[in-house]
Amino acid sequence: MALLQPAQPAYAYVALMAGQKARPLNGTFNNVPVLHSNQPEEVEGPGILISTTPGYAYASETGQALRNAEYTFNGEFGMHLHHKYFPPNRRSISPDDRRAELTLAAILLNPGVRPVHIRFSRGAVRNSFEAPYLANNLMGVKPLGPRPWNTGPGDATAVQMLRSRLDSKLADEITIPARSRIVLFQTDLPALGIANALLRGSSDGPFQIAVVAAKSPNSDRDVLAVLDEGRLAPGRVYLSRIDDIQNRRIFSRVGGVALGDSYQATITHDLDVQGPLHVPLTSTDRHNFGTRDVQVNALVSRMVDSSLDNVGTYGVRFDVDLNLKGNGPYELVMSHPTLIGGQPFTAFRGSIQIQTSAGLREVHVGLRSGQSLSLGQIDLRPGVVNPVRVSMVYPADATPGHLLSVVSASQLALVQERERQLDLARAGATSRPTAPPLAPPALTIAPQTPMGGTGPLLPPPQVLRPTPAPGWMNPPPPPPASSIRGSLAPSPLLSPMRSRTGAAGTGGSLVDRYREAVEAQQQFLRDQRGP
Repeated sequence: MALLQPAQPAYAYVALMAGQKARPLNGTFNNVPVLHSNQPEEVEGPGILISTTPGYAYASETGQALRNAEYTFNGEFGMHLHHKYFPPNRRSISPDDRRAELTLAAILLNPGVRPVHIRFSRGAVRNSFEAPYLANNLMGVKPLGPRPWNTGPGDATAVQMLRSRLDSKLADEITIPARSRIVLFQTDLPALGIANALLRGSSDGPFQIAVVAAKSPNSDRDVLAVLDEGRLAPGRVYLSRIDDIQNRRIFSRVGGVALGDSYQATITHDLDVQGPLHVPLTSTDRHNFGTRDVQVNALVSRMVDSSLDNVGTYGVRFDVDLNLKGNGPYELVMSHPTLIGGQPFTAFRGSIQIQTSAGLREVHVGLRSGQSLSLGQIDLRPGVVNPVRVSMVYPADATPGHLLSVVSASQLALVQERERQLDLARAGATSRPTAPPLAPPALTIAPQTPMGGTGPLLPPPQVLRPTPAPGWMNPPPPPPASSIRGSLAPSPLLSPMRSRTGAAGTGGSLVDRYREAVEAQQQFLRDQRGP
């Protein structure tokens, strides 16, 4: 998630918990290594996107030699790929004429002298021809049903992972011959569109992974030739902001290996004694609702222009167990903060499972910033602990910083009426800038607007045969100066361990109505608590 810290802080809060506090979950990640290929997210042409082999590759923009995200997998592992194709002529492409112009491919490499056998347990590959992303489609909460909604490649792959299914288009077992490479899959990366992959597997030996974007490859040899060329795909817009990444002034995208593809947490709460429950879900340093509970896992290997950790947690499975005491019906609610002084945006589009004593329920959720949506009613039996499990695989093109709550129906209804009034006020507000108003609790948030593409259904990913590659372990030779954009000479090797150092306001009428809504909500909560 490329979330930039604004020059003037924006203030954000969740109206549902006004006057109340959130509790930390204090959950844990497992230690399964996962390759994340999301940097650059917006690819401008063919080249290497990431490689975990020893060595380096050259940046198309500057000719810099960038150290690979070196890592050797052995045993359980995961893969997450998420890229968009934004060619240089993007402005001249009609949205009605989107076609496959790049091929996104994953390559497995065996550096050893023995074959490596890999078994896949779950996963899927989708592009935006197969699963169109429509920004304002399927908002709100809807039953998921046996056939998932097509709400973009990220959600389509996450549903398969959530249900622990392996796409029939993918092989469940492969073998990489000794000192060889194999193209695991390839899929079309549409112009102005998206391709996404999530996979979970296990190997009986060491291997490495590379991801490339190829231009109209005719065979696996054409795909492997992109890797052998040793040039990174263009689009690495953060190379000039390495210091800002290191000092956490900005987030980049994730290009590296993270430890953890599962987050588990358990909390016990008595609603009769402790009142409504609020816990962070997909929280970050900046958006943890005052709990200091940060649900972000570490990177053990990364490209120099990658974010410092897996801040997006794309593809991570969250299992939250709520052991609840109470009596009667309550609402299970998901919220995203309201940004005061910024534009609303789609904050989450994904699928969630809710397991109670009544059975398993699956819902699709389309959530905008500032919204609180009920995932459904839960009926609590008095005098006993009522277990509720909430599970999701965090989809790409969502913005972390979500709140999970258990509240009364009356509390939710009041807040949703305030949201409706604010939407009406926002629609009629003037554009006259004012200073951002204060709103408790103050949290900093910056929005991201996802993009995607549509088009006709294309053939499924192709599994290609292994190809021996003598000498492929050696790093690529320096490219000729004339082939580097701007005729720049290669600069010294750059690696993550050794980098080079060097809102609009709202109208007055909206602010007044907003403050009135907050004051009314706080007064309601005070009345509920009594003297």
